[in-house]
Amino acid sequence: MTRFFSNARAATAGVVALLIVASPSVAQDRKQPGVPAATPHAVEKKAHRLVLQVNTNDAAMMNLALNNATNVAQYYKDAGEKVEIEVVTFGPGLHMLRDDTSPVKARIKSITTSTPTISFKACGNTRENMHKAEDKEIPLIPEATVVKSGVVRVMELQEQGWTYVRP
Repeated sequence: MTRFFSNARAATAGVVALLIVASPSVAQDRKQPGVPAATPHAVEKKAHRLVLQVNTNDAAMMNLALNNATNVAQYYKDAGEKVEIEVVTFGPGLHMLRDDTSPVKARIKSITTSTPTISFKACGNTRENMHKAEDKEIPLIPEATVVKSGVVRVMELQEQGWTYVRP
């Protein structure tokens, strides 16, 4: 700039004008001929992820968790979007996944057959404590996967951005 400004306002206006013309971000924002603009449809949608906690030995609560899981899975299936759902059990809620005591094991079998996006996790700590208290092996339904700690599993999923719901 070889021009001199007589007052501060004119100097500021000149600097702003120079910055606008020279700013690479402004130049990048301008539409380039022959380059299509990005559209919202061009961006792949991320999968929705839900973790449901079951920690009570209550058939109504277990069925509510299963209702939540299947309703969410159906909602996103209808919307054409991906979803992952984990039902994590610990404490007295482990009965949900026990082969010898689960009041919902037939329903879980049906759900995992029809909706593979829903998985079931059993707390290994709770299972071990039940084993000691009952002095017998604690059988789990085939659809259950054991995790070291149910509470830790819920925490880790939340830390990874999963949505947490306690029915």
